[in-house]
Amino acid sequence: MAAGDLALVLHAHLPYVRSGEPGSLEEDWYFQALQECYLPLLQVLEAAAADPASQPCLTLGLSPTLLTLLSDRSLNERFLPWLELRRQLLTEAPAACAEAAADLDAQLAGVAEQFLACGGNLLPRFRQLQQSGVLDLITCAATHGYLPLLRDTPEAVHAQLITAVREHQRLLGERPLGIWLPECAFYEGLDRSMAACGLRYSLLDGHGLLHAQPRPRYGVYAPICSAGGVAFFGRDSESTLPVWSASRGYPGDGAYREFHRDLGWDLPEAQLEAVGVRSRRPLGLKLHRVTARVCSLEDKQPYQPAKAAERLVEHAATYLAGRVAQLDSLAGAMERTPLLVAPFDAELFGHWWFEGPRFLQELFRQGPAAGVRFVSLRGVLAGNPALQVCRPSPSSWGKGGYHDYWLNETNSWVVAEWQRASRAMVERVSRGVGSADQRRWLTQAGRELLLAQSSDWSFILRAGTTTELARDRIHRHLDRFWRLLGAVESGNAPDPGWLAGLEREDGIFPGLNAADWAFRLGP
Repeated sequence: MAAGDLALVLHAHLPYVRSGEPGSLEEDWYFQALQECYLPLLQVLEAAAADPASQPCLTLGLSPTLLTLLSDRSLNERFLPWLELRRQLLTEAPAACAEAAADLDAQLAGVAEQFLACGGNLLPRFRQLQQSGVLDLITCAATHGYLPLLRDTPEAVHAQLITAVREHQRLLGERPLGIWLPECAFYEGLDRSMAACGLRYSLLDGHGLLHAQPRPRYGVYAPICSAGGVAFFGRDSESTLPVWSASRGYPGDGAYREFHRDLGWDLPEAQLEAVGVRSRRPLGLKLHRVTARVCSLEDKQPYQPAKAAERLVEHAATYLAGRVAQLDSLAGAMERTPLLVAPFDAELFGHWWFEGPRFLQELFRQGPAAGVRFVSLRGVLAGNPALQVCRPSPSSWGKGGYHDYWLNETNSWVVAEWQRASRAMVERVSRGVGSADQRRWLTQAGRELLLAQSSDWSFILRAGTTTELARDRIHRHLDRFWRLLGAVESGNAPDPGWLAGLEREDGIFPGLNAADWAFRLGP
């Protein structure tokens, strides 16, 4: 008998990186995540669901921007040629990495076969896993906007939330009840806005519950309920650290695949250009292992798949034993079943940590014998537990625990731009428009505003990686927003060719309703 429950929660998200230019860096972001993370995760979950000895169950957040990419037929038609190019490059791998190259080539071939088998459409597979009880699918804000920094214009927060709810229902066939708040970021009153959009549960970093008022009796080991009627779960750091930390956790083990060394850096530029790769960059072709925690990239040793597989079995057993010890200890001190909530970015499993999907498979395989019961957040609440009413604390799961990673000297300038544009959108929408054309322009302006609000661009500016791309994205969407709003105000139609191209390139959220920005007295 399990002494308690373990809720694994994965958050799958990419910004809207659709590019009309094949071979772009942004396209690489999506295809690498598709190849390394989303398809392997689906395969693992489907296999576990078919295995009577396994008990797979987890909560999975699919962001609206990622859902849009997954449902974009023209974009996904380029995935198989992208895979084939990488298989071609693997033939150039050094002899010392022949075993690793053969293993990766087999993985790429398997991914291609899996992609073809479902006709390149992953969404029905996610829906089927939800219907079978393996997945609890939740949403996120429309473009992963960092909501505490949008709160000065409540209508901007409402538009992020209600657009996400509608898009999730449109693409997955069921209205979501749960949400992964972008960066797990919370501010006072956000729960009322969530409830107004039909969202009933979410999760926060541990201090979001531990600093709540009053302090929850069971800490992070049981959900609470806000005065606005939303249930909140808290992250258990002891359950997450071994999995996500490269320095102190499993991904840093010497047997696992090294993330930072890539054939895209190792091959001569002429060889890359010969197959159409125009610039040196990571290509997702990694053939070395971590080797040692303190080891230069040049000294990394070739990856040995069999050794990594052995370590996975050991690490899964160690992880489960740790959770059993936690739950046994808690069970003696609680009057209810203790719950451990372990949230992660889904991209950790497969992209950042290549062996991650198979680690999950091992957890589900070993879990029943170890005495660990996997649950979903919705499943916990379906049992109608009594919840303590508390006011969650402002918090995030970013560095520092609050909002400063998205509000600092590198990116604070963006906040004023968001606020100015949001206020203008509310004012314009609240006055109404005089024609169907003006409504069309205003609707596209809403899309551009949402796209400019993505927290990914602020994160990149702070992290210092591809900052030019992030800055360009912010300015591009805001420039388009103001041009469209100017057309609505003046009644002068924008250039038809420009508008058609814009609607094609940024044609996200076909059901977007500009009226969602109308002035609101409440949340």
